[in-house]
This record gives sequence, C-alpha cells and structure tokens, in this order.
Amino acid sequence: MKVAVMTDSNSGITQREAKDLGVYVIPMPFTINGEEFEEDINLSQEDFYKKLIHEQADIFTSQPAVGDITKYWNQALENHDQIVHIPMSSGLSGSCQTALMLAEDEKYAGKVFVVDSQRISVTQKWDVFDALYLAKEGKSGQEIRDLLLENKLNATIYITVPTLDYLKKGGRVTPAAAALGGLLKIKPILSIQGEKLDKFATARTMKKARKMMIDQVKADIVNRHFGDYRIAGAYTYDKEDALDFKAQVEEAFPGHKMMMDPLSLSVACHIGPGSLALAACKKLTDSIGEGEY
Repeated sequence: MKVAVMTDSNSGITQREAKDLGVYVIPMPFTINGEEFEEDINLSQEDFYKKLIHEQADIFTSQPAVGDITKYWNQALENHDQIVHIPMSSGLSGSCQTALMLAEDEKYAGKVFVVDSQRISVTQKWDVFDALYLAKEGKSGQEIRDLLLENKLNATIYITVPTLDYLKKGGRVTPAAAALGGLLKIKPILSIQGEKLDKFATARTMKKARKMMIDQVKADIVNRHFGDYRIAGAYTYDKEDALDFKAQVEEAFPGHKMMMDPLSLSVACHIGPGSLALAACKKLTDSIGEGEY
C-alpha cells in the first residue's frame, strides 16, 4: 500500500524541501494590504519581513480553503492508496478541524487519515519525518496516525519574543501592557504544551530568556519522561542570532544535533522579528529527518 504524507507550510517545510522529501505541503494563505498571498508560493520569507517591518503592512492569516485541501488530496490519491495529513495544531487554527470534517466524507473515508498532533513548526516537522519513516516501513495510514497520536503530547516548545508590539497589534496584549513591557524591557517567554499557547515567564534580557528556555526544556525532558529525544529550534528574521543560539543549545545538550528553521509566517506575523524558539520531542522512530542540518 502506498501512503502519501501531507502537511502545511506551518511545519516549516518549503516547497523545494517537500519535493526532495516526497511529501505534499499545503501553503498557508495570507491577506496583505488586501492582496492575497500563499506562503512560499508567491510570498517568500524575505518579502514577508519587508512588508511586515519596513512597510508595516496590514497582515491577516487565514486557513486553506476547502477546495484547496481536497485538490491536494485528490492529487495525492492519483498515485497513492492513502494519505496521512498532518496539519498545524487544532488549538491554533481551524484548519485541522476542517480537514477532520472533510476526511469523514465517503470519498475520503478509509483513505485520508488526519493527525491532530497539536504541534506546529519544528515539532510538526518531526511528525512528518516520522510519518515518512513509518510509511517506508510499510505501516498503513491508520497505523501511522495512531502512532503519531500516541506520541503527540510528548513535545514542548518555548518562544521568546523581543517586543510586545506585534502581540499588541494582534490584540493578544493590551496597549497598556505593551507600553509597560517596553518601558521595563520585558521579554515574554511563551509556551506551547498540547494545543494551547500560553505565557510561561518573563525575562529582562534575551540572554536570560535563552537560558530559561534551555533550563525548562531540560526539566521537561526529565519530568515528562521523554527518554530518547530530539532538540530543534526556530527563529524569525535574524538568522545570525539564531545560529548563535543553536551553538549555545548544542553545548547544553551534548551529543544532540539541533535543527534550526525559520518560523512559519503564520506565527511570525503575530510575534514579530527577532524571536527565538526552542523545542524538544520524544523520539518516535529512527528517522534522521533531512540528514545533516
């Protein structure tokens, strides 16, 4: 049985990487100053940050249209018997719920298996790698979905935001709180555990925030019994700073090679440039992902 693996661009997998890996990636849609864009189709990382930072454009995110999802499914089913579809967390977007509903249609029943893994970015990406590995081992779509769901909560993410301006713009903090945070130079650390994005802590400097993220991920790995685990990171805009953080993390986790990806644009537009994220997830398969990072 041939099983296709599908995800969305929130996983951080580019269209070029998707082609190399042999997976399908549905681009997330954006409206920027009233014009429609799709991530990594007609909206690159460079163009996005130019519009976000320099042009201060009005940017709105949305979910893929029903017709776009079924178009990808139909295309994949031309050459595959089943699809394992891994969208972003249902707690962060309605796109997962839409896919779950569509998969109940008679046309897709028993053929499309939607995984609400409650993950995003680099942890979602590892779900894709694991699904590919399991498919090559001969697992069915149902078996792959069940294994991913069993492992879904064995993941942790922390994100440090250098400014509250973008959270204020998106209505996630009040203008007064943003002003006070800016005055006190507070760096909020956000956490994704399961489906929720919550405030975890605050730091006065990015240096302290980095250490707090590292220490907390170490604690989560031990306290939540991850056993063998993977480390990954993500960033918005500032690659040089991200690579410096990568070196710091790899020193803190000896023997672990760290994947460091640009954060998906759907998240980046809400938290702004200069953000750093650190994640860990329990190892499910022996997949090596993209090989050498």
